[in-house]
Amino acid sequence: MPVEMSPEEFDALVDRALDGIPDELAALVRNVVVLVEAEPPEGEPDDLLGLYDGIALTERWGDPQMDLPDRILVFRNPLLDMCASPEELEEEVRITVVHEIAHHFGIDDARLHDLGYA
Repeated sequence: MPVEMSPEEFDALVDRALDGIPDELAALVRNVVVLVEAEPPEGEPDDLLGLYDGIALTERWGDPQMDLPDRILVFRNPLLDMCASPEELEEEVRITVVHEIAHHFGIDDARLHDLGYA
């Protein structure tokens, strides 16, 4: 049975996941905005939990201040649908946020799978 939670409560889970990122790592995240959307964009799988939309730090060149911010999107409804308890949801949100931030640092899905974040 999916978890029921208000958008505000879900946003608080994302905030806690972001607050849990070590300060040393968070300080290296540059020009990124984290957004919560109800559903994945058209053309993406319905069960997509998160998406990094940007250029990884390992691929950048030039003046990053001239770029629009990268985006990390967290998709509320697929996460609510896949989890059976608020505790499971909080853990899946944490994993999703870490997974997408890792893409910002150029870590691919294969390596994230090896680390348990895929």
